[in-house]
Amino acid sequence: MIPVFKPHIDADTMKAAVDALHLGWLGMGSYVKAFEEKLTEAFELGPDRKLVAVNTCTSALHLALLTAGVGPGDEVITPALNNIGDFQAIGMCGARPVFVDINEHDLSINPDLIEPLIGPKTKAIIVLHYTGATAQVHRVLEIAKKHNLRVVEDAAHATGTRVEGKPIGSYGDLSCFSFDAIKTLTCIDGGAVVVPRAEEANDLYPARLLGMTQPNERLYGNSRAYQFDVLKQGFRYHLANLHAAIGLTQLAKLDEFNANRRKYCRLYNELLAGVPGVITPTDRFDGASIFHYCLRVLDGKRPDLQAHMCANGVDSGIHWMPGNRFTWLQDCRGANDVPVTDRIGDEILTLPLWSYMNDEVIHTVANAIRSFYGQPAL
Repeated sequence: MIPVFKPHIDADTMKAAVDALHLGWLGMGSYVKAFEEKLTEAFELGPDRKLVAVNTCTSALHLALLTAGVGPGDEVITPALNNIGDFQAIGMCGARPVFVDINEHDLSINPDLIEPLIGPKTKAIIVLHYTGATAQVHRVLEIAKKHNLRVVEDAAHATGTRVEGKPIGSYGDLSCFSFDAIKTLTCIDGGAVVVPRAEEANDLYPARLLGMTQPNERLYGNSRAYQFDVLKQGFRYHLANLHAAIGLTQLAKLDEFNANRRKYCRLYNELLAGVPGVITPTDRFDGASIFHYCLRVLDGKRPDLQAHMCANGVDSGIHWMPGNRFTWLQDCRGANDVPVTDRIGDEILTLPLWSYMNDEVIHTVANAIRSFYGQPAL
């Protein structure tokens, strides 16, 4: 079966993991410091913007929302087509999502629909860079500034994506990244949050480690202080040395990973062009870190196409079920007013995409789809 995801674990990654294990300090330490420094360099962060590595992107989102001042009874505007981790992070703050619809051309937040949803309880807006291609984040930042709101960019799919030549994370407000087991850059599990002010990072350092006053220089030196204070509510959100060591080897290859994925997406578009009943994604791949290749399957044929692909040895995915369909979230504002999301949610289909594929695999996937629609193999 051709899988949807396949992480690239090479000899460099294996050696880094073994070296980190031999170090004997498996928790947060020197590898985490090095990973944060290399990410800061890769994201071209200016002197005021700081990056804090954590154990998951959901943790990063939670910390970002807390930094934005989101608390019990507040509301956060978010696209309904989003990962459940975003909704959970909002809930962890005691707040509730407010659902906004998406654009059909990029499947990301529709800025034209945001302002009517802003109310007295609104504290922040989440912008998801769906599949890794860029959302209209600068328009959202303008709206947020007008209403004194914070913006959290969910860049879980977009590590390495550039907006107008600038890496995501280097501009704007709060940015969150994912390095989980299936991401383009994997740490097995990991994440990072970028904040625009050093004082906000200084609040996050203790927050990610149970609120303790553990000096970074001690932690990054593979040791701990045993006399400490607890300043605030904190969490076990710190990244481990082992995971950071793996991430460092992945980061060194990120540009190549992303270039390969862009090439594979364009080949999919070429092979599926003109197939009746499907819509290929718009080529917005330049400068993007494409994590998902999402096809749209029309006329309610998605379940049948998935079954046909499976019978031909090709797995596929759905990213994602719209949030307004979950029992927990059906009473949220906007849940019944996202018609584009509701329609797209029944159409999207994720095809296999990894960082090192070959043309034969991509042809096999495309031909499984073509055969379903009675089209000749290519």
